Amino acid sequence: MRIWIAAALLALPLPATAAPDMPAAIYTDPAPDKVHPAAMEVVHIPSGGALINGVVYIAAGEGPHPTVVLCHGLPGNEKNLDLAQAMRRAGWTVITFNYRGSWGSPGEYRFAQNLEDADAALAFARDAGNAAKLRIDPKRLVVVGHSMGGWVAALTAAHDKDLIGAAMISAGNMGVIGGLPRDQAVGLLRDNGLEALAGTTPEIMADEIIANKDRFDFVKAAPRLMQTNLFVLTSDDGLAGMSDALTAAIETGGGSKLKTLHVATDHSWSDARIRLQSEILNWLATLTAVD
Repeated sequence: MRIWIAAALLALPLPATAAPDMPAAIYTDPAPDKVHPAAMEVVHIPSGGALINGVVYIAAGEGPHPTVVLCHGLPGNEKNLDLAQAMRRAGWTVITFNYRGSWGSPGEYRFAQNLEDADAALAFARDAGNAAKLRIDPKRLVVVGHSMGGWVAALTAAHDKDLIGAAMISAGNMGVIGGLPRDQAVGLLRDNGLEALAGTTPEIMADEIIANKDRFDFVKAAPRLMQTNLFVLTSDDGLAGMSDALTAAIETGGGSKLKTLHVATDHSWSDARIRLQSEILNWLATLTAVD
């Protein structure tokens, strides 16, 4: 009877969010390493005269390990820490951090500072002392961002040519939002729930992105992303067109290292977390295989 039930289940079609080629790191812990165990390290990253809060998920093994800088969105309710854990099980060290003025990091929140803080996190990873202590390989760094963090990832990769890759998950283009009428931009920003942010209001944020709409538009960065190993993931959240405009510009320009994926899920990938982890891990594996 059990054999028949198992066979019947295997014959069922996979749901749309089922992940092909699921990496073992999704469901298997690494072998214990008593000398160089997996670990979690609280860090304070210098940025703009402040020390922003960070946590490093250190992969097991002597290393040095390829490392992901993981950028959260606005305000960052979904921090993708399950993804961080999966990447660590796959042998990647992961640096998570909170931008200035967000989630207890000192300072006042500003979009331009988000970009500076991502650069600061990468500089922290490249520092020889930090790299040695945290078993980071500073020559194999990737930036991954979700939502507004996807915008951070795109603009960071556009100027940091030493990265081996960048991924954008359901990214929002702050430059496009800055092109909206002010009242619409304010309304969109207010809807995100901003209790975790300090020293700002929807009006202050709207004025900043309106004043910087061209500089903040990641489509305008497309010429500088032509040779970037870029993975663009979109979902059914109403924002996919923003990322589609970027990928279209890269494809038109002859970019050859672009990977795209659309999954029918919400902005936070609430019912597709295993799919998200699998896709990101499989993509990361291609970067280290080539590198």
